[in-house]
Amino acid sequence: MKYVLVTGGVVSGLGKGVTASSIGVVLKACGLRVTSIKIDPYLNTDAGTMSPFEHGEVFVLDDGGEVDLDLGNYERFLDIKLTRDNNITTGKIYQYVIDKERRGDYLGKTVQVVPHITDAIQEWIERVAIVPVDGKEGPADVCVIELGGTIGDIESMPFIEALGQFSYRVGPGNFCLIHVSLVPVLNVVGEQKTKPTQHSVRGLRGLGLTPNILACRSASPLDENVKEKLSQFCHVPIANIVTLYDVPNIWHIPLLLRDQKAHNAILRALNLQSNMREPMLKEWTSMVKVSDSLRDPVRIAMVGKYTGLSDSYLSVLKALLHAAVYCGKKLIVDWVTSTDLEDNTAQEEPLVHDAAWNLLKGADGILVPGGFGDRGVQGKILAAKYAREKNKPYLGICLGMQIAVIEFARNVLNLQDANSTEFDPNTKNPCVIFMPEGSKTHMGGTMRLGSRRTYFQVKDCKSAKLYRNVAYVDERHRHRYEVNPDLVMKLERSGLAFVGKDESGKRMEIVELPTHPYYVGVQFHPEFKSRPGKPSAVFVGLIAASCGQLDAILKSHGGDNLQPTKQVTRPIFPAQMIYVNGHVPKRLPNENGHVPKRLPNGTYYANGNGVHA
Repeated sequence: MKYVLVTGGVVSGLGKGVTASSIGVVLKACGLRVTSIKIDPYLNTDAGTMSPFEHGEVFVLDDGGEVDLDLGNYERFLDIKLTRDNNITTGKIYQYVIDKERRGDYLGKTVQVVPHITDAIQEWIERVAIVPVDGKEGPADVCVIELGGTIGDIESMPFIEALGQFSYRVGPGNFCLIHVSLVPVLNVVGEQKTKPTQHSVRGLRGLGLTPNILACRSASPLDENVKEKLSQFCHVPIANIVTLYDVPNIWHIPLLLRDQKAHNAILRALNLQSNMREPMLKEWTSMVKVSDSLRDPVRIAMVGKYTGLSDSYLSVLKALLHAAVYCGKKLIVDWVTSTDLEDNTAQEEPLVHDAAWNLLKGADGILVPGGFGDRGVQGKILAAKYAREKNKPYLGICLGMQIAVIEFARNVLNLQDANSTEFDPNTKNPCVIFMPEGSKTHMGGTMRLGSRRTYFQVKDCKSAKLYRNVAYVDERHRHRYEVNPDLVMKLERSGLAFVGKDESGKRMEIVELPTHPYYVGVQFHPEFKSRPGKPSAVFVGLIAASCGQLDAILKSHGGDNLQPTKQVTRPIFPAQMIYVNGHVPKRLPNENGHVPKRLPNGTYYANGNGVHA
């Protein structure tokens, strides 16, 4: 096993997660199998109880792990499925060591940071690195490890010590350290300053780690004299200094690394250069070019309460982007703070209230994402009501689905006090109730978490068609409350259709308004499984409905019986094409060995993925 460690210096927020993901993309394009580990030095066991304002979104994995948002970057970029153990925290390590001490595993020894904590960190890395995450058997070739925080942070010290020991133990040919640092430009003098990076590397070397490669964040490419200076003072070859300068979107970063031959430096450090090919990034390059060329806008109003920090809805934003590129549209997100839509704001700050409603009314579609707590709920209900009454495309995720049900009960069934017991425990008409297996005393890890199966109840509905008429889908969940099954029949008699349910038939998973152009709510979080080349089905539906493409997409998805086994996997860009008998185009067999079939309309399908000849 080979290891690539990514650290950061000078300031936080330099993009270590994107850099680590991009390194994985380039190495994967060189023919290597890649896995990833994120180390977060905070004391929380996981990210589940942390505020989105504090740390961005909580990303949920198939196994129910609530982890750092950078693992979402890894999954999206590398198209892999990670586990909760791929996110290491100080809390997990200390809990693991203390549990061993309580069992007496240390045989009476004094338990200390060195060697017991540092040994536990190294053991954890080696154990997780060999677990396959790409659906294939056997361990990966390279494990990319990202150390969160900044070099010099006191909470990172045990991990720095452990990784220093680890690099010595596995040997120089099996370990490559990439240090992400900042090269700022001061407006006064107008030149790129290397001193912050010099100090950062000096601190890193003083802690026992020597960087093989410098990845320098800067507004523009580094001047040659700046590279020479960094090489001289940081003891890193000029060929191993790459610039991660500002680009239109993060999909450019793997191409920046490739163009600057970063893969050669990494492969040299890992003794892999002899049998590796040049990175094959043709489809990735095409994706970037298409994304950059989009001009026709589609506006989506994002109605939430964490709109002050876009990372709070990072996966939702990425899923919207994937769907927008799929539909050939340039995504514009209008952030609408849900409290600004409420009557109280109209009285206290009328200009703010008017601006929020103007954004909502001017959008092509409305999305209400998940969330917790009662702040801003009334504003979300007003947004759902507006979308329903004005035939505006609407997608509600988790809480957004529950909001749609509450709004329908209040304004169609005339149950004026209809509510969720999360917001009003004493409501006489509880539309949304606490799950029976949940815990009201312990917050962490007590929700309905991870991948769960949803069965379609209605074949001829928009959601089923968007998922290509499959019998069921597996999507990731994160919620404590659910639609009250006792009210379902009453809601359905009034026109609301619960088209997706769990295996018991008692948990409502997908709701639609059949008479509406696109009014869909899902209890799960489809954004967590969206990929650049495999956009989430319901997000495609929202974007398509918002730009007048929904009917065409539904027709193309619902007109055949060659569907994937799970969710929509139609790629944005055609897979590699070959010619059979010199003239007939045919898709290559997919990874499951399915041979493509030609339909009468000239479309070639492989397990549901269509490419027009």
